[in-house]
Amino acid sequence: MGCAFGKDASPAPSSASVRRKKERTARPVASDRKSQAALSKIETAVVDAPAAAAAVRAEKAERLAGERPHGRRRQRADPRLGNPPGHIHGERVAAGWPSWLSIVAGEAIKGWTPRRADTFEKLAKIGQGTYSNVYKARDTLSGKIVALKKVPFSPKKKKKKKVRFDNLEPESVKFMAREIIILRRLDHPNVVKLEGLVTSRMSCSLYLVFEYMEHDLAGLAASPGIKFTEPQVKCFMHQLLSGLEHCHNRGVLHRDIKGSNLLIDNGGMLKIADFGLATIFDPNDKHPMTSRVVTLWYRPPELLLGANDYGVGVDLWSAGCILAELLAGKPIMPGRTEVQSLHKIFKLCGSPSEEYWKKSKLPHATIFKPQQPYKRCLKETFKDFPPSSLPLIETLLTIDPAERQTACHCCLKK
Repeated sequence: MGCAFGKDASPAPSSASVRRKKERTARPVASDRKSQAALSKIETAVVDAPAAAAAVRAEKAERLAGERPHGRRRQRADPRLGNPPGHIHGERVAAGWPSWLSIVAGEAIKGWTPRRADTFEKLAKIGQGTYSNVYKARDTLSGKIVALKKVPFSPKKKKKKKVRFDNLEPESVKFMAREIIILRRLDHPNVVKLEGLVTSRMSCSLYLVFEYMEHDLAGLAASPGIKFTEPQVKCFMHQLLSGLEHCHNRGVLHRDIKGSNLLIDNGGMLKIADFGLATIFDPNDKHPMTSRVVTLWYRPPELLLGANDYGVGVDLWSAGCILAELLAGKPIMPGRTEVQSLHKIFKLCGSPSEEYWKKSKLPHATIFKPQQPYKRCLKETFKDFPPSSLPLIETLLTIDPAERQTACHCCLKK
């Protein structure tokens, strides 16, 4: 299902020839659902643009606070977490996987086999993030255009020139492995598909191969001459909520829904992307999670108040911000700091009731609780929005996350 629009917001980049490296690549040969045990081996890592270092410390605090593993136990403790039995490790290395990747991220590559790196031709660099670069490339075997996300693993600075596993940063490998494990759990038209991996035994870089999408929602919305119609907004929101429903049903919280992470092709098909901050959750077996997730403008009030016990409501709040932004033509709560963002939320959506303050027991409640209550004014603020959109906005932008319901219910309500 796609939402057609008049013209492209961003022209296709010009092709550029790039030297091919003699690396080995991998493509998936079998779908393999990963158990909760697999993911619990991967240490939680958090990337929050304003405070990346604080995010890492927060994630480590989660583990110390009692985030417990699920499923079977490892037979023996190993500081590298996920150290496979010798014969399994040997099989992976023989298949072409580098030893350092097999040791740290064996569960992420299980069931996948290599192919050659020179079967991909880089065409242009199309994106750059904190920990990765994204390239447009061509699969020379099929002719298909794909997106290659390069995740470099820099060696620690030591006097020895030889790069060994012990000299690599295992945290970055585990961070990547968690994202791969999560992506392999998901299979939905509105979730970006991981099509393979590219690596070599000697290289300290890994490429994730994704289907190629021409645009992202933020770029389209900011393009001059593009104004989304009401049917287009409805279509985008239906796809977003459908993708979120699939993620939540598979036990995945995205935790960074925003326009730049919603990819759109020329046919109007929307796909949720960038699962770098995603995590596995089980409502029946909760464990502490960090509140230092979700980009600030789309972060729900419970996270701003320090909640470490949350669920699907965090993604639904972000979806509500996206809906209102598409209709307003600009972000609705662009706070510069967490305090300012919380103040904007209270002014628009009303401050929490006394009952909510008592039952939630949020860590920062005492600090950020307003001296006088704010009245909810969504309908007055968005009086020019299509009337059919207001019930969904009211549901998604509810202060109490329990009242945001589920993506499936919101999709039906739309």
